[in-house]
Amino acid sequence: MRNIAAVNENPEAHGLIVQLPLDSVHPIDTEKVTNAVTPEKDVDGLSSVNAGRLARGDLQDCFIPCTPNGCMKLIRQTGVSVAGRNAVVIGRSKIVGAPMHDLLLWNHATVTCCHSKTPDLAAHVGGADILVVGAGKAEMVKGDWIKEGAVVIDCGINYIPDSSRPGGKRVVGDVHYPSAKERAKYITPVPGGVGPMTVAMLMENTVKSAQRFLQNYRPGNWSISYKRVKSQKPQPSDAQISHSCPGKPIGQLAKEVGLFPKEVEPYGASRAKVRLDVLNRLNKQPDGKYVVVTGITPTPLGEGHSTVVLGLAQALGAHLNVSAFACVGQPSPPSSFGSRGGAVGGGYSQIIPIEEVCCSKPLGLSITGTYSFLQSYSHLCQHPVHFFKTLNTFTISVDYGFVTSLQKLDIVKSDPSTLTQEEIRRFVQLDINLKTKMVLNVCGLQDRAFLENEIMAVLSLSTSPRDLQHRLAKMVVAASQSGELVTTEDLGVSAVLALLLNNALKPCLMQTLEGTPAFVHIAHDSPSVMADKIALKLVGSQGFVVSDTAHGADVGMERFFNITCRSSGLQPDVVVLVVTVRALKMHGGGPRVMVSGNLELLLKGCSHLKKQVDNAMSNGLPVVVAVNVFSSDTEAELELVCNQARQTGVFDAVKCTNWSHGGAGALALAQSVQKAAEMRRPFHFLYDLQMPVIDKIKKVAQSMYGAKDVEFSPKAKEKLELYIKQGFGSFPVCIAKTHLSLSNDPELKGVPVDFTLPITDVNANVGANFLCLLADMVSFLPSTLEPHDRSVDQLQLARHLVG
Repeated sequence: MRNIAAVNENPEAHGLIVQLPLDSVHPIDTEKVTNAVTPEKDVDGLSSVNAGRLARGDLQDCFIPCTPNGCMKLIRQTGVSVAGRNAVVIGRSKIVGAPMHDLLLWNHATVTCCHSKTPDLAAHVGGADILVVGAGKAEMVKGDWIKEGAVVIDCGINYIPDSSRPGGKRVVGDVHYPSAKERAKYITPVPGGVGPMTVAMLMENTVKSAQRFLQNYRPGNWSISYKRVKSQKPQPSDAQISHSCPGKPIGQLAKEVGLFPKEVEPYGASRAKVRLDVLNRLNKQPDGKYVVVTGITPTPLGEGHSTVVLGLAQALGAHLNVSAFACVGQPSPPSSFGSRGGAVGGGYSQIIPIEEVCCSKPLGLSITGTYSFLQSYSHLCQHPVHFFKTLNTFTISVDYGFVTSLQKLDIVKSDPSTLTQEEIRRFVQLDINLKTKMVLNVCGLQDRAFLENEIMAVLSLSTSPRDLQHRLAKMVVAASQSGELVTTEDLGVSAVLALLLNNALKPCLMQTLEGTPAFVHIAHDSPSVMADKIALKLVGSQGFVVSDTAHGADVGMERFFNITCRSSGLQPDVVVLVVTVRALKMHGGGPRVMVSGNLELLLKGCSHLKKQVDNAMSNGLPVVVAVNVFSSDTEAELELVCNQARQTGVFDAVKCTNWSHGGAGALALAQSVQKAAEMRRPFHFLYDLQMPVIDKIKKVAQSMYGAKDVEFSPKAKEKLELYIKQGFGSFPVCIAKTHLSLSNDPELKGVPVDFTLPITDVNANVGANFLCLLADMVSFLPSTLEPHDRSVDQLQLARHLVG
């Protein structure tokens, strides 16, 4: 049974037959064995599923047993019409008699099924226009029983004594051939009649199985089941909605989207990791349409950014019947409990089950197993000397590029036994200068946090396991006494840890409330390159992948285009810009959370909308504005925002109610995105990598933030010059600033002007291939909230600001 299960799951095998009778000295349940073969590969047609479909006339949806199918082919070759004829079948076996009866019946013959116990068998045979015999008794049917001009198909294989033959016996059928051929118009000989046709039908069924397989697993040709959710009023909590709509088994979803069983690693019933070698199988398939979702600068509570991503994917899939995949970033534990929700949607547009993604323990251990690896890896890189001393490093290090490491220390030796004690000390410790580590604090976080951030970025940007290993090997963790950079490769741990992190590189397959597939994966402002690449292949050329980017167009989208897209080589087709009325009121001068209507503030805040539209259009792609509707919004406010957005030159601006109505609430957005994707506009980056680093930084600050200039601290200048000398000047730039304002001051809303962006520190993320620049952020404490905002949970808001 294990062998049958292995063939069932093997995509390279399209047919499986069980040789009967089973050869064993022990009693075996034949029915159980034949039914273990999956109906899709049961080319013998013996399983109960295929037999049942044949019995009820579903001839196009089953495999017909090979011998009866061959008999029908032979009958048709005679030119005799089956419809309306009297047919007699002798035999009732599951291999020949029973399916032959069903096959003749559904070809409109009048069928009588006889067997060895049938009284007056000769009389029944005498009335048959078509006679099929499979009783297993040698020459049972005599020639004088047969109707003149009948068609006789003999399926019997029997041995009778014959002294004239070398073996002392010969093969005969169930019909006495010499006498029967005198009365029958057509008769099959034994051997050489039905037998070869059985083999031919077996091959035909195998070819059909392969054709069906290729059809079912063609990218984008999904046979997927969706759920239509019925919204309730008042609307239940996200958790209540999630629990009231259980999803389909993850194995079923994987099969529906064209994944092979061997490409899926289930983690329970609701999630699974997808193996990266699926890209090798789909390498030559065209990509689908690529939609990136961004937003304006949000309020501290968030604007339902991820909810729109999932609602749009649901609308495309469940409502427009387009192959659609959502790709969202895996929330880190702090943001899982923040005031903005779990970062994986909400209401009737969410990933389910909610507890699988929004709780810290399942998040770290079950979805991708990433965070525990990050902590171990960063601890290892942060304390390399301790690691070496603890694990008898001299022996271990010799096994990992010992000659290369010696050369970096200017020690020209290849035999470890010739090293002096001082050379051994330098080699074991790599001559690390513990007082001048290259890993520096970022945003007040400790060294380990910086390392974890870079590893997250490396995982998110890697395009293959080999690329992951290469990037991890380049990560800089310290400097030597002579100023040389010390990498994880120098420590001799990059290959081993790449092997450990390979599991985290696999995206996690889950589903939305309506059954749309979604990848939840490690994120660096946007879902991983691997998640997007696999999804784009699976949806096919006419399908859509909706990918999330964190924060606003000035931050998350800019990094996505200029860092992620350079790494992946992918180019989006459409940008969706998420807008809310309450955020625009805030940018118009109102408080952070305002629910009362004020068209004057709203109109003033639309200047921020225009700026973010300009940012979204900076790469040349069509932009669709999605106005995420809240219950407090009035129709006049929503119309004002849509009209103001259309005046900026966007492709369209539509209202979205997917939080309260699921995919149906994002249907207008999905239709606009479909139309916008038909426009083939040239995509371009904001800056050329060969530009001087300072020019790249100014380009981002001036074009995306509206800054007048950029100012570097002495420390930042010194480090930037050092990185340029070390050959990192051609890296793209990643500016770490607040996401709560276009400027570096979270309090400055709207469109700040005439400000200088202060850069206080620079770090080279060599593994991730970008320079990280820290913009000084003016401190912002929850106590500065306006009085009417104090209903917001202070602890949640603080978590959001640091999350």
